[in-house]
Amino acid sequence: MLQRPFSQNLAWKVWIARWQNLDLTLIGLIIALTVLGGLMIRSTELNEGLTDWWQHWIIGGLGLVLALVIARWRYEFLLQWHWVIYVLTNISLLLVIFIGVEANGAQSWVNIGTFNVQPSEFAKVGLIITQAALLHHRPASTITAVFRALAVTALPWGLILLQPDLGTSLVFGAITLGMLYWANANPGWLILLLSPLVAAIVYNVYLPSWFLWVGLMSLIAWFTLPWRVIGTFVAVFINVVAGGAGGFLWGLLKPYQKDRLTLFLHPEKDPLGGGYHLIQSRIAVGAGEVWGTGLNEGSQTQLNFIPEQHTDFIFSAIGEELGFVGAMLVLLAFWLICLRLLIIAQNSTEDFGSLLAVGVLSMIAFQVFVNISMTVGLAPITGIPLPWLSYGRSALLTNFIALGLVESVATHRPRRHFRT
Repeated sequence: MLQRPFSQNLAWKVWIARWQNLDLTLIGLIIALTVLGGLMIRSTELNEGLTDWWQHWIIGGLGLVLALVIARWRYEFLLQWHWVIYVLTNISLLLVIFIGVEANGAQSWVNIGTFNVQPSEFAKVGLIITQAALLHHRPASTITAVFRALAVTALPWGLILLQPDLGTSLVFGAITLGMLYWANANPGWLILLLSPLVAAIVYNVYLPSWFLWVGLMSLIAWFTLPWRVIGTFVAVFINVVAGGAGGFLWGLLKPYQKDRLTLFLHPEKDPLGGGYHLIQSRIAVGAGEVWGTGLNEGSQTQLNFIPEQHTDFIFSAIGEELGFVGAMLVLLAFWLICLRLLIIAQNSTEDFGSLLAVGVLSMIAFQVFVNISMTVGLAPITGIPLPWLSYGRSALLTNFIALGLVESVATHRPRRHFRT
């Protein structure tokens, strides 16, 4: 009779033991953001009679349970399944092309029962797992390993562009570059990878600066690439072609297409069209002043001046109703989340876990930076949600799955990582 309580107590301790090293600060910050997200979504929908904010909390609760379940399992078993995950990821993106549902100009969703699922969101985690496994086996210290990683990203990236979903494709690029850097890729190589895009933009903005850019890329290529002469020639050639191609493609765009890319610089040029979102968002953020107008009291938010504010423009509601102080606290929360992710990556037992944490860090940091930048008019509108705050069931679940992976890594110390 005395052994039963003892055995039950022992079983309970064994059950809890796997969660002893969880990063509770990280979990607490994310729960707080999810709760705030539900409150702000409710505020944006208050005068419309919608109840999506309940779904945000329900999905968030399910996501938290899923994250805790994932955290109990050793993440290393994913090493033997990474190609299966990669294949399933691409199959899901192919299904979108054939049976997907179109909304807001993109065919990115698949109907499952009464729910719309966005496979491109879950594909972010699939890419992180695949790249982490590849770079674990072969660090990006050689050009061959870098191109291997880029080739793995190319297929899902191309399928997402076909939807078309520019925002998610940019997130894929950020994840890949962040993980390549952490896996010992030469920073000069990463700059050269981005250089054609920069060359195409600079060529159309200010031609003299384009010449300076090409010269700078030639120097980086000379000092970082193997086979200096050939590598430098190829780098210059690609940037010259990219500049010319950028000018040619820009000329093919129609005026309204050009406005989508540049209107964030001067939204007042089309205040009732493409610039409307940005103008109203900036007004809302500015109206909050220091302490905000109060929850459910923002005029811009309550009178629905900003369409779809509960998704990509949720930060404008925070800025208006919670003010500068509330916005800064949200930014502080994201900064602390990124810091905790970096610490987990630093303290990972081995390279696979470290790369998983850095992949999640790259995904979250890039989305936060771009979303808030476009909300205040510093970047074009790209359709990237604000993690744990914007309404979006697939995105919310994806972020919690990523949390579970990182927490699984957090339960395995001691310290080892690429960079010393």
